[in-house]
Amino acid sequence: MAVDYQRFVDWADDNIVNRPKKVMLAFVLVTLVFGVGLGNVSTEAGTQQFAEDVPAADALDRIENEFLPVFGDDPGSTQLVQRSPNVLSKPSMLAMLRAQEALEDRTDMYVSDTSSAATVIAQTIDPEATTLEAQIVALERATPTEIRRAVRENADNPRFTGTLSNDFNRKAASASATIGVVTHDLPQDVGGGTGQSGDSPMTPIQNQAQRIIDAELSADITVFGSGIIADEFGTVITDSLLIVTPAAVLLIVGFLIVAYRDLLDLILGVVSLLMAVVWTFGFLGLAGIPFNQIMISVPPLLLAVGIDFGIHAINRYREDRATGLDVESAMTVTTDQLLVAFFIVTGTTVIGFLSNLSSSLPPIRDFGIVAGVGITFTFLIFGIFLPAAKVWLDRRRDGWPIPTFSRSPLGREGSSLGRVLSVGVFLARKVPVAVIVLALLFSAGAAGYATGVDTSFSQEDFLPPEEVSPFLKSLPEPFAPSDYGVVATLNFLEDKFTRTQGGSVTVYVEGRMENDAALERIYRAGKNPPEALVSAGDRRAESTSIVTIIQDYADRNPEFAELVERNDRNDNGVPDDNLATIYRELERSPVGDRASEYLADDHRSVRIVYSTSADASDDEATAAAREVADRFRAEATATGNTVVFQQVSDLIFESAITSLSIALGATVLFLVLVYWVLEGLPSLGIANLVPIVVAVSAVAGTMRVLGISFNAFTATILSLTIGLGIDYSVHVVHRFIDERRERPLVEALERTVIGTGGALLGSMATTAFGIGVLVLAVLSVLGQFGILTAISIVYSFLASLLVLPSALVAWDRVVNGDPTTAMGPRDAGAEAAADEPLDGTNVDGGSV
Repeated sequence: MAVDYQRFVDWADDNIVNRPKKVMLAFVLVTLVFGVGLGNVSTEAGTQQFAEDVPAADALDRIENEFLPVFGDDPGSTQLVQRSPNVLSKPSMLAMLRAQEALEDRTDMYVSDTSSAATVIAQTIDPEATTLEAQIVALERATPTEIRRAVRENADNPRFTGTLSNDFNRKAASASATIGVVTHDLPQDVGGGTGQSGDSPMTPIQNQAQRIIDAELSADITVFGSGIIADEFGTVITDSLLIVTPAAVLLIVGFLIVAYRDLLDLILGVVSLLMAVVWTFGFLGLAGIPFNQIMISVPPLLLAVGIDFGIHAINRYREDRATGLDVESAMTVTTDQLLVAFFIVTGTTVIGFLSNLSSSLPPIRDFGIVAGVGITFTFLIFGIFLPAAKVWLDRRRDGWPIPTFSRSPLGREGSSLGRVLSVGVFLARKVPVAVIVLALLFSAGAAGYATGVDTSFSQEDFLPPEEVSPFLKSLPEPFAPSDYGVVATLNFLEDKFTRTQGGSVTVYVEGRMENDAALERIYRAGKNPPEALVSAGDRRAESTSIVTIIQDYADRNPEFAELVERNDRNDNGVPDDNLATIYRELERSPVGDRASEYLADDHRSVRIVYSTSADASDDEATAAAREVADRFRAEATATGNTVVFQQVSDLIFESAITSLSIALGATVLFLVLVYWVLEGLPSLGIANLVPIVVAVSAVAGTMRVLGISFNAFTATILSLTIGLGIDYSVHVVHRFIDERRERPLVEALERTVIGTGGALLGSMATTAFGIGVLVLAVLSVLGQFGILTAISIVYSFLASLLVLPSALVAWDRVVNGDPTTAMGPRDAGAEAAADEPLDGTNVDGGSV
């Protein structure tokens, strides 16, 4: 099924060689168009983007909309986290009240309400103290004895104890931390544009609140909330780019200087790389795709492929010039050989990236689209623009006073580098079958070992670490990262405000809660709980729900207890009849606000919070929540942050495996089809795949060795290994088949590996270090992604030079039979096309 594709390549040759100025002008104009899109690029940060369309996350959103949260974690509230040897002492509580007052007095804070443990104590001492000013006066006049008495009176009040740290001591009237809440009533025209991330209207308000408190008070009070978190989500992207981008540029330019050893070629290569980045991010803005943390890896990926294409183009052109060909003839031969190889590389790389479209997670799908489009742009720029610009420059360079250090290609026969690169050829000559068997055994073992790789997803993955490395902190401005505090605050809150050593999960139940059996179903669902849930003495799950609130209030209010007893058919403390009346009485009571945290206002949904044991993993806790949810006849959904993050974690693993399977399968089909269509040798696609299987297995095994899990960033690494790694093997295979048609097997293999291996080595070193600089990013998971990507490139390079030659020898023995003779031309039509003169020059038209 071999076809004559030379006429399509000739068309490109004609424009590149004979109309370079028009080609360059067209690419400059397109660059200007995409440059307009750069101004439209928006950012998206945080974990919420991964939870779109996740059932547990949807249920959690409905809970936040329908129930009153304890600390108001909605965008309209701010937490004041106070630390002190004793936050219940008179000076500490006065500091908290003054912080609340300082914010309330500012009109730009839009404060509608404030609350804290200090507020409760002040109103206990003076019930008439309904304003912050009156509460401050009440505390100022109170004696230490009165304050301790007020604290003990509220020791069983959840509105008081719920704001105190785990170490609250009622006898000593002390605690080491407390949380105050400020509620904001934001007008519609208030946006988050002044915040770094631009995603939360609370960012400028909460940043300003911290400045107000720091200026007016000496107390240790930290402002915290959704705006502060959103700010750091956005800031860490900017800081990472400021560190990674210059480092990558310095390393890449340094390696390109060594690879090109020519100032004009270096400038041309760098300009082409910049164009690829501008086109890709311009497309991002024009298409309205937000830039998220994962896309920090897109520029290095574009640089990786662009550098590879550039070095191969320049290196192959220099090889042909070294044979005595003039500029036009040498570039014609080069593009004849490389355009097809670049097309195959681009096709397989795009397949690897687009396989991420199978993911259920929007940011990973967006990453796949942008990376795939970016690689296509890179192919056009380095396959057409760079050769045309190279022709235009070389026709004029002799008249320019620009020094040239060397125009020789990397890797030549007889050179030390050539001998090192030929190790794989030596093994292929001596023991090709043994090499293939060992490679397959290694791949199987590495893949089996990799089954132990963990999967993780957490908010901390998207936030800067609690402690930034001293090296990064020592960088000069503007490269030094900002001061971060969100993770430290989150860790403090988790440590101080988790009432049990374990966590919790939530079950969201929808249905008519006024039906007689509604509360009984909630009660029965907690019987004989799964092991991951904390079990009370009566073999019931330890939980908080509208049922427990009814029981607690009945214990304290005899009149309400009588109402419950009259409507309790089986005398188990859970009312069965007249539930609407019971809810109405409960809502009018002092615990009405607390009841609204677990029963919706329309009585059509409830939430039940179950405590999980300390030794339960997130997976076990999630499974337990789902088991309890399945006990309800009504629609019930397991949710809560633990369940949401576990569900996203499961989707990440599913995404990694699915995208790998699709990428591997589609790549096999693509290579078989391409080599069948172009060369009439479909089996060559299978040989091409051998080093990729080795590289993917090795990368997966390395993840377990290094303790790196599949997370939001590394979920794409396996399909990415295929996409980037295929680059190395395609160049070797395509060059080999071209050489093999003219030479015996061993000679063809040696010329292939030495000629292509030098360019591959330069590309590997440049891209591995260029992407490896992601380890400098503030986000540790981004550093992990950079390390794995660099490792995958090194593995792909080594497999292409050490394993692929043996695979090609085995393939050749099966297909050709006689290694001492050349395979001959593709077919008569292709041979005629190859020998047809172009622009008066007789050129050898094969492929790489």
